[in-house]
Amino acid sequence: MSREVLTGIAAGAAGTTALNAVTYLEMATRARPASTTPEDTVRKAEELTHVSLSEHDPDSDEAGNRRSGLGALLGIAAGLGTGALYGLVRPKLGRVPFALLGVGASLAANVGTTGPMVALGVTDPRTWPASSWFSDLVPHLAYGFATAAVWELMQPGRRR
Repeated sequence: MSREVLTGIAAGAAGTTALNAVTYLEMATRARPASTTPEDTVRKAEELTHVSLSEHDPDSDEAGNRRSGLGALLGIAAGLGTGALYGLVRPKLGRVPFALLGVGASLAANVGTTGPMVALGVTDPRTWPASSWFSDLVPHLAYGFATAAVWELMQPGRRR
């Protein structure tokens, strides 16, 4: 694996941590419950693949707990994957302003997480209220700027 991809994965891990921290801070501040869309996405994948997460009952606690864990892992995978992609693309962008790099990484992460949910019919952003857009946009901006910053800081010869 190339240095750029590995650096991108590390930057994506930092971005994922920033996204999660901002999300949980917003949930704690607003007393908002966790979104069920990650679990709903896993359930939809179960239905499409005819795979069950429980040998007993698809609505059992066991299956629900697995959906919860897999939903979170999908988010982590999306963050690391977006970081890897960022690592591949960033060297080709030259001297792009940092703000554009952060916004670009934010948009890529948002598409990487929301896109599959939309494609599977789990959610439709066109119907979201402003509060849902805020709950989605701010953490993805944190992801994008953290990813861009860490990637830049990890470049060889970079003055710190």
